[in-house]
Parts: sequence; structure tokens; C-alpha cells
Amino acid sequence: MSLLPLLLVILAAFIHATWNLLAKHAAAAGPAFVFAYNVVACVAYLPRVVWLIANRELTWNWPVAVCLLFSAMIHLGYSLCLQRGYQVADLSVVYPIARGTGPLLSSIGAFIILAEAPSLRGVLGLLAVVAGIGCITIQGDLSAFRRPKGLDGVRWGFTTGSLIAGYTVVDGYGVKVLGIHPVILDWFSNFLRFFMLAPVVLANPARAREAMCGHRWLAVGVGVLSPLSYILVLSAVDLGAPLSLVAPAREMSMMVGAMFGMLLLREPVNAWRVGGCLIMIVGVILLGAAH
Repeated sequence: MSLLPLLLVILAAFIHATWNLLAKHAAAAGPAFVFAYNVVACVAYLPRVVWLIANRELTWNWPVAVCLLFSAMIHLGYSLCLQRGYQVADLSVVYPIARGTGPLLSSIGAFIILAEAPSLRGVLGLLAVVAGIGCITIQGDLSAFRRPKGLDGVRWGFTTGSLIAGYTVVDGYGVKVLGIHPVILDWFSNFLRFFMLAPVVLANPARAREAMCGHRWLAVGVGVLSPLSYILVLSAVDLGAPLSLVAPAREMSMMVGAMFGMLLLREPVNAWRVGGCLIMIVGVILLGAAH
């Protein structure tokens, strides 16, 4: 990978961890916050989408419409689960587990559903991701499994990661098979989520305004940064960076997220959490090299 694509991927990793940090700060706002940053994303990237459509980068048909609908539903579930996870657990737990679970489940799906023969790298990668999640979960203390809410962060992180795996498959199909431009796919997914969430949030506008009190600028930040991190990765691929190197390089955001939790949120990030992140990064790299 040449220098410019590498820098773009590194910048994307920091931006991805940054918008998750902002989302963690607004965790209490719940669905109202998700609704607000979806609106911001739609407005911010509308000019780019209009330009792409004007240049005939989108062909409408039923498979495209169904793909956009499924993408919107899965992304909405992902956003709501992530927000809920940040309400009940630390950023340095939910974020790395969510980021590591996605590649883990994608690889397991490839082995089982697509009947791909697991390679040694793939098996080692799976074991490393599981071991990393275990380190973050128990932190050297098996009593974590007996505490009533000791595994909340793991549950929500794993659920979020499952949805990441889901939208990765749907979006990948839309881009590679149906030929949907990635920016158009991301924008229409946001646009459809607006209509899905509007009845819930606008049913009680006063409660939504109260929930968003003090969080409006955070919603602007997430609405702008979340699509931007995705666009930067796509730009790196467009510049010739191999996807097999780009995908693992993105996962350095797990470590950035853990550092944000420790330095900015004062979360109790010990050697077990840091070590778990490092082990998961190695595992994701091995999984990427196995395909």
C-alpha cells in the first residue's frame, strides 16, 4: 500500500473512533440522537449525491430498491444497538468488541454458508478474536460472569458486531453485484432511516427535544464524521490500495477507541483491555489475509 492510501485509512480509523466517542457522550439521548445525526448526514452529503445521480451513477430497479431497504434496516438496528451499548457500558468495551465481532462472524459465515475451506490463518484469526474478546470481558477476573450486569457491554458489543457483519454483506452485494455507488448507497440508507425513526421520535417531540438538550453539536459531528470515515476508506481503495490490506488497517480504530476511553473518558482501561484490543487486531489481520 502506498503512502497516500495508507494515510487515508489511518485518518479514517481515527475519524471512526472519534464519532463513536461523540456518540458515547450522547448515549443518554438514545433514538433521538440517532435520528438527529441521520438528518445531518442526509443534509451534509446531499450535494454529492445529487451530483452523482445527475451523472447517472444510479440505475433504479427492484433489486436496488430492496438492497437499499435492507441496508437501511440493518444500519438502523446497528445504530440503535450501539447507542444502547454506550448507555450501559464503557466505550473501551463495546467499541472493540463490536469492531472485532463483525469480521469474526463474516469469516464464520464464509466457512459455513459459502463452504469455504478454513485456512490455518483463518482459524488462528478466529481464535485470536475470541481470545481478545475474552480478555476484554473478564479482565483476569472470572467473577465477571457472575455479576448481574457484568456482561452488558459484551452482549451489546456482540449484537452490534453481528449487525456490522449483516450490513457488510448487504452493502457489499449492493456495490459489487448491483453496481450501486457506495456514497449513494450510504446516503439512501440514511434517508430511509429518517422515515423509519420519524414516527418513534416525533410521536413525542417534547421528549425528543429534552433528550437532545446539550447533544445537538454532537449529532452534527457524528452526522458529518460517520459517512466521512467510510468515504475515506473507499477513496483509499479507489487509489489502488488492496482491500485485503485496507480492511485490517481500519481495525486500528479499536485501539484508538480504547485509548479514547482511557484518556478522555477516564474509563478503567487496564492491561487486559489493551491486550485484548491488540489480540483482536492481530486476529482481524489474520482473517483478512485468509480471504
